[in-house]
Amino acid sequence: MPTNSKPEKIPLVSLDVAPPEGQQYKELYEGHRVYVRKTQGVFQRLRRNIAVPLMLAFFLLPWLQIDDHQAVFLDVIEQKFYVLWWVFWPQDTILLASLLIIAAFALFAVTVWAGRVWCGFTCPQTIWTSIFIWIEDFCEGDRNRRIRLDAAPWSLEKIRKKASKHILWGLVAVATGTTFIAYFYGMVPLVKDLATAQISLESFLWTLLFVVLTYLNAGYMREQVCKHMCPYSRFQSVMYDQTTLMVSYDEKRGDPRGPRKARSDYKKDGLGACIDCDWCVQVCPADIDIRDGWQAECINCGLCIDACDNVMERMGYQKGLIRFASALDLGGFWQRFKQPRMLGYSLCLVLMSGLFLNNLGGREPLSIDVIRDRGVHLYRERNGQIENVYTVKLNNMSDRPMEVQLGLAAKQGFSLSGRRKHYLEAGEVFTVPLRISIPAEGLAKSNYQIAISATHSGNAEAKIEQKVAFIAPVKS
Repeated sequence: MPTNSKPEKIPLVSLDVAPPEGQQYKELYEGHRVYVRKTQGVFQRLRRNIAVPLMLAFFLLPWLQIDDHQAVFLDVIEQKFYVLWWVFWPQDTILLASLLIIAAFALFAVTVWAGRVWCGFTCPQTIWTSIFIWIEDFCEGDRNRRIRLDAAPWSLEKIRKKASKHILWGLVAVATGTTFIAYFYGMVPLVKDLATAQISLESFLWTLLFVVLTYLNAGYMREQVCKHMCPYSRFQSVMYDQTTLMVSYDEKRGDPRGPRKARSDYKKDGLGACIDCDWCVQVCPADIDIRDGWQAECINCGLCIDACDNVMERMGYQKGLIRFASALDLGGFWQRFKQPRMLGYSLCLVLMSGLFLNNLGGREPLSIDVIRDRGVHLYRERNGQIENVYTVKLNNMSDRPMEVQLGLAAKQGFSLSGRRKHYLEAGEVFTVPLRISIPAEGLAKSNYQIAISATHSGNAEAKIEQKVAFIAPVKS
């Protein structure tokens, strides 16, 4: 039975310091600043192992050169996108649309399976916020030291710590904004133009904008972006079902809460496993209490799980008081994939990914588009020949010039008139008129299917064709 005397808290609980009244920061949307506690555990390591490769890829790809161009370069002015060994043109819009649809279905499938894990582990806002929090912890100390520092009067020590933090924040923001613009401007030209002050005003303002946004979002707004500005947090809950995995507090096991001595038999005192230390709240970057139930603000980062597991280990209790669980708390991993919605998303994702990879792998550097010339009649008779006129559009989708040879794949009797060899610059779209004729005496019907072919100097054996209709007068 519970007693009136208050049990002694373990040391890890007694170290917590509450922010003094009147010394709390006023955030943009909330009335207090979030002081995030540092923690260690499985999910913290997982977040770090995911974030580090993503950060390295973001910062290093603009410096990597492939075939004399930047590895990832979105050249809006020239209307061509370089992605590793591929070059994409406006004509490849269907591939971009397919990729965006695949990404959307992947996000839907992941959300149905495990909630907002995208937000907790891979979202740029989360990753950059974690970096800024790490810098804050490095310069000003852990959570309790930061609280005391903000409450203390200004001094040389406080100025030194605050200045070092903001300088490092600024350097990260400058590196981030410059790298992001480099994907559109080119890293080497951007660094050169910035160093020599030859950058245009528009480009400089865009760079400055992303530097400032990085500094504000990761340094000050943080969880407010996730709570109030991110549309994903507003609509993701409609994709949940009773099998969706979410960070959950085991209320039956944890309540009633209360402090107690380490390794005590809390059940004899009428208590649950939760010692009410609030560590799950202090490590939460979204500033929520998971013990209040599922909330839209939760980004499923798992930091509260790591904090709670650490406390349970110190207390000698079983871990998992806070864990990933569904409303039905199904035990099997694969059972969640048997749900109709999950099966539908997964099937669509596999099919679309297969089609996208097939189209990408079979993408030819040359395309041909043949249409009938609408400025003339369906056919015309001249010197005993029946003639059709076409407009041929050749599109060089590679980053190298090529020579294209036009031909005619048809039965004997048809002949092609006009220039057959054409030189196309890299990315050039070339339009040429073409005439195809056949002797009127050899006509057997009024409609024929013929094919116009094109081969290019890059691969003379690869021939692309497009079938067109040849119209002739009706035989009486």
